[in-house]
Amino acid sequence: MINVLVVDDDAMVAELNRAYISQIPGFTCCGSASTLAQAQEYISDPEQKIDLILLDVYMQQDNGLDLLPILRKSNHTIDVIIISSASDFATIQNSLHYGVVDYLIKPFQFARFEDALTHWRDKRALIGNQKSYQQADVDRLLHGSYPAAPDPSRLPKGLTPQTLRTICQWIDSHQYDEFSTDELATSVNISRVSCRKYLIWLDKIDILFTRIQYGVTGRPVYRYRLQHEHAGLLKQFCL
Repeated sequence: MINVLVVDDDAMVAELNRAYISQIPGFTCCGSASTLAQAQEYISDPEQKIDLILLDVYMQQDNGLDLLPILRKSNHTIDVIIISSASDFATIQNSLHYGVVDYLIKPFQFARFEDALTHWRDKRALIGNQKSYQQADVDRLLHGSYPAAPDPSRLPKGLTPQTLRTICQWIDSHQYDEFSTDELATSVNISRVSCRKYLIWLDKIDILFTRIQYGVTGRPVYRYRLQHEHAGLLKQFCL
């Protein structure tokens, strides 16, 4: 799970953020701080293992931006998303200068909140899963340039949008699981042959990663998992 710390002195906003976090698979709120002193206690606690901070700017006792240089000077590899009513150029520029990964202006919709967290997660997965990069990988990291999603109405012959939606919804609910064709077919009640066609196509458009598992005897088993940097493309087929 990805551990998220909420830093906001408004109890209602903090609770809303906690509720939003709980709705996104793979994320959990590990704590909430209403002051920068409390936030630093969480950060310095080795048992917390914080991955991401949702940080407000305007707090009664503190300016949230003061936490950014502290993080930068430390050895912590914690990313920050600003969630604030501050919309002035100086605040946004200062935030970007210190490397915040996203900036949400209050009030915001859940869809924008979810996009911020999942996009950060996908970039993090891309960084963590590769030892070297192609230019296309760097473009995804710096510019968010991901492959365009194929039009579901123009699927290869033999594939239907309805079945694709069923399969993609199952994969979306098992984002961190590796699975075989048989496991998918049993779960969605679709024939193994049909599932295999969709999995081959999803692999072809880079939504899935395929691994061949060799046993002592018998045929090798193809196992699949979601490429998290392309999770956004998968979700388009779930609608």
